[in-house]
Amino acid sequence: MSALPVSQPFDVNDPVFRAHEGGKLGVHATSPLRDAEDLSLLYTPGVAAVSRAIAADPALAARYTSRRNTVAVVSDGTAVLGLGDIGPLAAMPVMEGKAVLFKHFADVDAVPVCLETGTVDEIVNAVARMAPTYGGINLEDISAPRCFEIERRLKERLDIPVFHDDQHGTAIVALAALYNAAQVVDKRLEDLTVVVSGAGAAGVAVSSILVRAGVGDVIAVDSSGIIGSDRGGLPDHKESLRAITNRTDRTGLLGDALEGSDVYIGVSGGTVPERDLLRMAPRAIIFALANPDPEVHPSIAHRFAEVVATGRSDFPNQINNVLAFPGIFRGALDSGARAITEEMKLAAARAIADLVDEPATDLVVPSVFDDRVAKRVAEAVSALADRCG
Repeated sequence: MSALPVSQPFDVNDPVFRAHEGGKLGVHATSPLRDAEDLSLLYTPGVAAVSRAIAADPALAARYTSRRNTVAVVSDGTAVLGLGDIGPLAAMPVMEGKAVLFKHFADVDAVPVCLETGTVDEIVNAVARMAPTYGGINLEDISAPRCFEIERRLKERLDIPVFHDDQHGTAIVALAALYNAAQVVDKRLEDLTVVVSGAGAAGVAVSSILVRAGVGDVIAVDSSGIIGSDRGGLPDHKESLRAITNRTDRTGLLGDALEGSDVYIGVSGGTVPERDLLRMAPRAIIFALANPDPEVHPSIAHRFAEVVATGRSDFPNQINNVLAFPGIFRGALDSGARAITEEMKLAAARAIADLVDEPATDLVVPSVFDDRVAKRVAEAVSALADRCG
């Protein structure tokens, strides 16, 4: 288990700590247990008949157990929010919070599963062995590049949806925001040059979905500069990224990538120099998504861009994964989908974008508290699952 930082003093009466005392989750029964008759139905001897039926036909588990509405939120605590590798115990409050969001926004029962970190093989095997309990797996806060291999292998091995939210949730909502932001600045998606700063989990997924959506060119930038033909010895996930991005084969650093670009999407942290932002095209778009400190503070970003978004709730245009993952799992569970496909992700992004009737500079995504969001996303996902049979 990862060593945790030395505990810092805190006030037990602080509202944050009071809200978390005892944890944020509990267990409730969906059937009443009032008397001996109920006991005989819910447990022995009645339960034996249900178990025999499922043993004969495993598909019945989706109807007669909680599996049909339960998702495991799996983390090893190696990349938790902006806190880094803090270990599975310290990750628990975050995973509990994720479970609360699942329940509140989509009525999905989610269970935190925080594992001691290990090799890719160990994590894949652990998740695969416990998978019969769940209808879906939501991978969360697992460090790159291991997260790519873990997700890929679990998707191959399991017949239930596996979704790494740090990758795909961010990508889906960023694309939804870009659909509407492009409309605001009167530019077509296929004409945009988008610079994605960061080539970790979120950066790879954002770049990939933008390419699939038909963006004109995507230029991925990591800490060493533009990912292009002049870069050798790249890890597999960056090599795959290079194959689908940087159509004009630019080289250099972030500022060189931003020359004449229409959109900057930051998913890496740090600070973008203003001299680099000056190189962007007129009517630019800036999505600075690092939390809690955006790569470009909105007060500065508005000097260079017409549409500005962040990952924070205290500024307009919050690009928040909660717009995506509850509805995606709701739709996948309801339709019995065995996987969450690339087409489903694109459909989810379109559904989110379409909930904004009149996009504006300060309104390119709906509020996370818009009750329509999870329902519309679920419908979009379910429709594709049904079409795929």
